[in-house]
Amino acid sequence: MELIFATQNPNKVKEIQNQLTENIKVLSLADLDYPEDLEETQNTLEGNAWQKADFIYEHFNRNCFADDTGLEVEALNNEPGVYSARYAGAEKSFEANMNKVLDKLKGKDNRNARFRTVIALIIDGEKYEFEGICEGEIIENKRGEEGFGYDPIFQPKGYDRTFAEMDLSEKNKISHRGIAVKKLIDFLLKYES
Repeated sequence: MELIFATQNPNKVKEIQNQLTENIKVLSLADLDYPEDLEETQNTLEGNAWQKADFIYEHFNRNCFADDTGLEVEALNNEPGVYSARYAGAEKSFEANMNKVLDKLKGKDNRNARFRTVIALIIDGEKYEFEGICEGEIIENKRGEEGFGYDPIFQPKGYDRTFAEMDLSEKNKISHRGIAVKKLIDFLLKYES
Protein backbone atom coordinates (compact mmCIF):
# COMPACT_ATOMS: atom_id res chain seq x y z
CA MET A 1 0.00 0.00 0.00
CA GLU A 2 1.23 3.48 -0.87
CA LEU A 3 0.09 6.51 1.04
CA ILE A 4 0.94 10.12 0.38
CA PHE A 5 1.88 11.99 3.56
CA ALA A 6 0.84 15.58 2.85
CA THR A 7 4.00 17.23 4.17
CA GLN A 8 7.24 18.82 3.01
CA ASN A 9 8.87 18.01 6.37
CA PRO A 10 11.42 15.19 5.92
CA ASN A 11 11.67 14.78 9.73
CA LYS A 12 7.99 13.85 9.93
CA VAL A 13 8.25 11.36 7.05
CA LYS A 14 11.31 9.73 8.65
CA GLU A 15 9.62 9.59 12.06
CA ILE A 16 6.55 7.85 10.61
CA GLN A 17 8.33 5.52 8.15
CA ASN A 18 10.42 4.36 11.14
CA GLN A 19 7.26 2.84 12.67
CA LEU A 20 5.72 1.19 9.60
CA THR A 21 5.86 -2.33 8.20
CA GLU A 22 7.43 -2.70 4.76
CA ASN A 23 3.93 -3.37 3.32
CA ILE A 24 3.06 0.31 3.75
CA LYS A 25 5.19 2.83 1.88
CA VAL A 26 4.92 6.50 2.75
CA LEU A 27 5.61 9.05 0.05
CA SER A 28 5.95 12.78 0.64
CA LEU A 29 4.85 15.75 -1.44
CA ALA A 30 8.39 15.79 -2.89
CA ASP A 31 7.70 12.32 -4.34
CA LEU A 32 4.71 13.86 -6.16
CA ASP A 33 6.97 16.65 -7.45
CA TYR A 34 4.83 19.08 -5.48
CA PRO A 35 7.33 21.60 -4.06
CA GLU A 36 4.99 24.02 -2.29
CA ASP A 37 3.77 23.97 1.28
CA LEU A 38 0.10 23.14 1.59
CA GLU A 39 -2.16 25.84 3.00
CA GLU A 40 -3.06 25.73 6.68
CA THR A 41 -5.67 28.44 7.05
CA GLN A 42 -8.02 26.77 9.54
CA ASN A 43 -8.18 27.75 13.21
CA THR A 44 -8.00 24.19 14.59
CA LEU A 45 -5.53 21.32 14.23
CA GLU A 46 -8.35 19.14 12.89
CA GLY A 47 -9.28 21.77 10.29
CA ASN A 48 -5.70 22.08 9.02
CA ALA A 49 -5.19 18.31 8.81
CA TRP A 50 -8.38 17.90 6.77
CA GLN A 51 -7.59 20.90 4.57
CA LYS A 52 -4.28 19.29 3.53
CA ALA A 53 -5.62 15.74 3.12
CA ASP A 54 -8.61 16.94 1.07
CA PHE A 55 -6.32 18.95 -1.22
CA ILE A 56 -4.07 15.97 -1.98
CA TYR A 57 -6.97 13.59 -2.53
CA GLU A 58 -8.78 16.03 -4.82
CA HIS A 59 -5.70 17.01 -6.87
CA PHE A 60 -3.84 13.68 -7.10
CA ASN A 61 -6.59 11.12 -6.43
CA ARG A 62 -4.25 9.13 -4.18
CA ASN A 63 -4.80 7.65 -0.72
CA CYS A 64 -3.25 10.10 1.69
CA PHE A 65 -3.01 11.43 5.18
CA ALA A 66 -2.07 14.74 6.72
CA ASP A 67 -1.36 15.83 10.23
CA ASP A 68 -1.24 18.96 12.24
CA THR A 69 0.44 19.28 15.59
CA GLY A 70 0.31 21.92 18.23
CA LEU A 71 2.01 22.64 21.50
CA GLU A 72 -0.62 23.76 24.01
CA VAL A 73 0.76 25.59 27.06
CA GLU A 74 -1.78 25.85 29.89
CA ALA A 75 -0.58 29.18 31.32
CA LEU A 76 -0.66 30.75 27.83
CA ASN A 77 -4.33 29.88 27.18
CA ASN A 78 -3.17 26.86 25.16
CA GLU A 79 -0.93 28.95 22.89
CA PRO A 80 0.78 28.46 20.53
CA GLY A 81 -1.65 25.67 19.55
CA VAL A 82 -2.60 25.75 15.88
CA TYR A 83 0.03 28.48 15.33
CA SER A 84 2.93 26.41 16.74
CA ALA A 85 5.01 26.32 13.53
CA ARG A 86 4.83 30.09 12.98
CA TYR A 87 4.38 31.31 16.55
CA ALA A 88 7.24 33.81 16.30
CA GLY A 89 6.68 34.68 12.63
CA ALA A 90 6.11 33.39 9.12
CA GLU A 91 9.71 32.17 8.72
CA LYS A 92 8.90 29.19 11.02
CA SER A 93 12.09 29.41 13.12
CA PHE A 94 12.20 26.65 15.76
CA GLU A 95 14.64 28.76 17.79
CA ALA A 96 12.51 31.91 17.72
CA ASN A 97 9.35 29.91 18.54
CA MET A 98 10.99 28.30 21.59
CA ASN A 99 12.36 31.64 22.78
CA LYS A 100 8.91 33.23 22.54
CA VAL A 101 7.35 30.46 24.68
CA LEU A 102 10.16 30.71 27.25
CA ASP A 103 9.86 34.52 27.39
CA LYS A 104 6.07 34.38 27.89
CA LEU A 105 6.47 31.83 30.70
CA LYS A 106 9.03 33.89 32.67
CA GLY A 107 7.83 34.23 36.25
CA LYS A 108 4.99 31.72 35.82
CA ASP A 109 4.80 28.67 38.12
CA ASN A 110 2.39 26.72 35.93
CA ARG A 111 4.51 25.21 33.15
CA ASN A 112 2.07 22.42 32.21
CA ALA A 113 1.87 21.76 28.49
CA ARG A 114 0.87 19.10 26.06
CA PHE A 115 1.58 18.22 22.47
CA ARG A 116 -1.43 17.22 20.40
CA THR A 117 -1.38 15.66 16.93
CA VAL A 118 -4.39 15.09 14.68
CA ILE A 119 -4.09 12.83 11.63
CA ALA A 120 -6.66 12.99 8.82
CA LEU A 121 -6.68 9.89 6.59
CA ILE A 122 -8.49 9.50 3.28
CA ILE A 123 -8.39 5.97 1.92
CA ASP A 124 -10.53 4.78 -0.97
CA GLY A 125 -12.68 7.89 -0.53
CA GLU A 126 -13.45 7.21 3.15
CA LYS A 127 -12.31 9.58 5.92
CA TYR A 128 -10.84 8.65 9.30
CA GLU A 129 -9.30 10.73 12.11
CA PHE A 130 -6.75 9.84 14.78
CA GLU A 131 -5.45 11.86 17.74
CA GLY A 132 -2.41 11.59 19.97
CA ILE A 133 -1.69 13.59 23.12
CA CYS A 134 1.48 13.74 25.22
CA GLU A 135 1.28 15.59 28.54
CA GLY A 136 4.33 17.28 30.01
CA GLU A 137 5.85 20.60 30.96
CA ILE A 138 8.00 23.37 29.54
CA ILE A 139 11.43 23.44 31.19
CA GLU A 140 13.29 26.71 31.79
CA ASN A 141 16.31 26.10 29.52
CA LYS A 142 16.74 24.19 26.27
CA ARG A 143 18.30 20.73 26.57
CA GLY A 144 19.24 18.13 23.97
CA GLU A 145 20.20 17.91 20.32
CA GLU A 146 17.71 15.39 18.89
CA GLY A 147 14.29 15.98 17.35
CA PHE A 148 12.95 19.26 16.04
CA GLY A 149 10.45 22.00 16.85
CA TYR A 150 9.86 22.51 20.57
CA ASP A 151 11.58 19.23 21.58
CA PRO A 152 14.44 20.90 23.56
CA ILE A 153 12.00 22.65 25.95
CA PHE A 154 9.31 19.95 26.31
CA GLN A 155 9.74 17.33 29.02
CA PRO A 156 7.09 14.57 28.95
CA LYS A 157 5.33 13.68 32.18
CA GLY A 158 7.16 10.97 34.15
CA TYR A 159 10.52 11.63 32.46
CA ASP A 160 13.55 13.67 33.51
CA ARG A 161 14.66 14.31 29.93
CA THR A 162 13.27 16.42 27.10
CA PHE A 163 12.18 14.99 23.75
CA ALA A 164 15.45 16.43 22.36
CA GLU A 165 17.41 14.22 24.80
CA MET A 166 15.72 11.02 23.59
CA ASP A 167 16.52 8.97 20.53
CA LEU A 168 13.82 8.63 17.88
CA SER A 169 12.62 5.15 18.88
CA GLU A 170 12.21 6.16 22.54
CA LYS A 171 10.42 9.39 21.61
CA ASN A 172 8.10 7.55 19.18
CA LYS A 173 6.84 5.27 21.99
CA ILE A 174 5.47 8.17 24.03
CA SER A 175 5.10 11.17 21.72
CA HIS A 176 1.85 12.71 20.54
CA ARG A 177 2.72 11.88 16.94
CA GLY A 178 3.85 8.39 17.91
CA ILE A 179 0.51 7.73 19.62
CA ALA A 180 -1.52 9.10 16.68
CA VAL A 181 0.63 7.17 14.18
CA LYS A 182 0.21 3.95 16.16
CA LYS A 183 -3.57 4.37 15.89
CA LEU A 184 -3.16 5.03 12.15
CA ILE A 185 -0.92 1.96 11.68
CA ASP A 186 -3.23 -0.32 13.69
CA PHE A 187 -6.09 0.86 11.49
CA LEU A 188 -4.12 0.35 8.24
CA LEU A 189 -3.01 -3.16 9.21
CA LYS A 190 -6.64 -4.14 9.87
CA TYR A 191 -7.73 -2.35 6.68
CA GLU A 192 -5.19 -4.27 4.58
CA SER A 193 -6.18 -7.73 5.84
